[in-house]
Amino acid sequence: MSEARTPAEIEAAIVRRRQELAATLDELAVRVHPKTIAGDAKARAAAVVDRTAGRAYVAVNRAVSDVRERFTDEEGRPRTERIVPVALVAVGVVGLVVLSARRRRG
Repeated sequence: MSEARTPAEIEAAIVRRRQELAATLDELAVRVHPKTIAGDAKARAAAVVDRTAGRAYVAVNRAVSDVRERFTDEEGRPRTERIVPVALVAVGVVGLVVLSARRRRG
């Protein structure tokens, strides 16, 4: 069975337990404080934005690299045989947009 404790030991255990409970209550109060909750939410949102921005940066960088590979040779010189047709299509699209805008106005 258990040994009998002296009143001083019991009192010391009670004091120790009260201190532990007070520390736990203090910690809970900090956790549920609106500023703490808002700060945690802000930190989570910032992490999501950072992660999303990082993914977007990688995707854009990959797309730019792919375009660069298609329109330049191994030495970095432009490939006119690929650039000219794309430029002509772009000029045609811009021309159609301008004509369409003029027709709507007039």
